Amino acid sequence: MKVKTGLKNAGLVALGAVSAIAVAQVVNLATAATNGDNYKLLNLFGEVYDRVRSDYVEKPDEQKMMEAAINGMLMSLDPHSSYMNAKDFAEMNIKTKGEFGGLGIEVTMENGVIKVVSPYDDTPAKKAGLLANDLIVKIDGKDVQGMTLNEAVDKMRGPVGSPITVSVVRDKKDPFDVKMVRDTIKIESVKSSQEGDDVGYVRISTFNEQADSGLQKAITELDKKMDGKEKGFILDLRNDPGGLLQQAIAVSDVFMEKGEVVSTRGRNPDQVERYSATKGDLTNGKPLVVLINGGSASASEIVAGALQDQKRATLIGTRSFGKGSVQTIIPLGNEGAMRLTTQRYFTPSGRSIQAKGIDPDIVIEEPLPPELQGKNVSTEGEQGLNGHLANPNGGQEGGGSSAYVPEDKTKDEQLKAAIALLHGEKVVTNVKPADAKAPDAGDTKSSN
Repeated sequence: MKVKTGLKNAGLVALGAVSAIAVAQVVNLATAATNGDNYKLLNLFGEVYDRVRSDYVEKPDEQKMMEAAINGMLMSLDPHSSYMNAKDFAEMNIKTKGEFGGLGIEVTMENGVIKVVSPYDDTPAKKAGLLANDLIVKIDGKDVQGMTLNEAVDKMRGPVGSPITVSVVRDKKDPFDVKMVRDTIKIESVKSSQEGDDVGYVRISTFNEQADSGLQKAITELDKKMDGKEKGFILDLRNDPGGLLQQAIAVSDVFMEKGEVVSTRGRNPDQVERYSATKGDLTNGKPLVVLINGGSASASEIVAGALQDQKRATLIGTRSFGKGSVQTIIPLGNEGAMRLTTQRYFTPSGRSIQAKGIDPDIVIEEPLPPELQGKNVSTEGEQGLNGHLANPNGGQEGGGSSAYVPEDKTKDEQLKAAIALLHGEKVVTNVKPADAKAPDAGDTKSSN
């Protein structure tokens, strides 16, 4: 078994959303502008700010006002740019290292409420049954409407062992309460198991700093257990919301002998960076199947796209989320940091998955259990987020897809299809041809 090292560090580049900027910097940038309209708007902002300070019915929290103004400016750019004060920035750094306090849930803001992207495995949110696409409208009885994303997230965090009740809207029906107890969230980003006698299974739940090392360890142990006689490996990226760019590159590199993994491109034509695999495939070229679904976003899509384009893996599942932009974390001294969308990423073949997602080679829908029949278990995808960036390659945007994965592996049709494929069996979609472009999660046809 080889060990891959020497991957170029891509720096602190994340694939999610949050940001910060000092007021003085905003003023300096505006002062340097030559456009008269910008001066007028800056003066208007100052006038409004002074009027609120002097005439508002209660003495306002000026720091909160300025943070909200800065965050509003950044959030107007796209759904993934935003501001972090010093406290939020410190918590983000803890989170990327794989341990933080809270409920264990990836969220975003949509139409003034909190939208669940994905709960992490083995967390209070997952155990309580929260699903992708759920809308959190109240936290401990307080309306989320009017809060910023950071304020809402802060309210969901708290001392370990403390209770919390969130009100959830699912499928546009009446809200219902979900009670949870906060816990220390330790994200073990990689889990593995042996499926049968000859298939290695590895799941990555998030691309934190432990993803690459955890993956290498898992593959090494599986290879040792099966004495190198495994027929192949399954990489499960379903409902993985992403994480660090450099970890996505490193994870792809584990399975590749050579070739481009991903390229990133900024606003200007010369702002192009390409990342390639280093020599040495840890699986020694064994067949590989990657599982994706509507909850697979960002870093997950980089990995899936690279392995698909390089003909290194077969993708099974449903269309991925479609987040094809890169956010850079920009520290701002003692004032926190901002998360700013600075680049789009492209797969080795030059395709952008922004607002389109990655289509699997074999579409397999998970049949829904009776209690979920008729309910919406699909994500809307990037194209469903207000203010999302357009795909630079043009064309029709992709819709969301199912994010349901059964807890019971014996009922997991996507996993069973992957195992069958590695055993040399023919596997075909279980979606009827008429529904191929917009599959119905409850529609099944036998897989062979």
